[in-house]
Amino acid sequence: MEREWVVEESVPVAASPDAVYAAVADPRRMREWSPELFAVWVRGKRVAEGTRFVGFNRIGWRVWFTTCEVTAAVPGRAFAFRVSTFGMPVALWGYRVEGTGEGTSRLAEYWEDLRRDGRSAGLVSLLGRVGTGVPAAERAAVNRRGMRTTLERIRASLESTAPRR
Repeated sequence: MEREWVVEESVPVAASPDAVYAAVADPRRMREWSPELFAVWVRGKRVAEGTRFVGFNRIGWRVWFTTCEVTAAVPGRAFAFRVSTFGMPVALWGYRVEGTGEGTSRLAEYWEDLRRDGRSAGLVSLLGRVGTGVPAAERAAVNRRGMRTTLERIRASLESTAPRR
């Protein structure tokens, strides 16, 4: 089977694009939903393009951190960040929000593996496997399962707090 370099999942959400964006555009909230992320440290209070943050993750007994920089912050539409480890690119993660009418949205989460180019790609893949226990060739499948869990949890959270019609 050929390695996947890009993964995307999406869900419909009974919430406005602005409400969906507000939830996913605050990295501090991601620990509520992600099966891997358990803590986040954000530099500064406001999250905007260029904001840096550190994500602390775990799978089983393995714990690791990544440094991130917000690359897109378009209210109601898109939020994305680049992940690196020890200054070497690892991945691009993001969310796209699309209004689908009458206060509903489609939320897409995507991931792109950036470890395919450059001299450091092999080193970053090795560090990833040692740190997470997940071989690079299996990372896409692990992320796809995690995305489904994350998106379902985001949807449940937003729909439980959405005003009733």
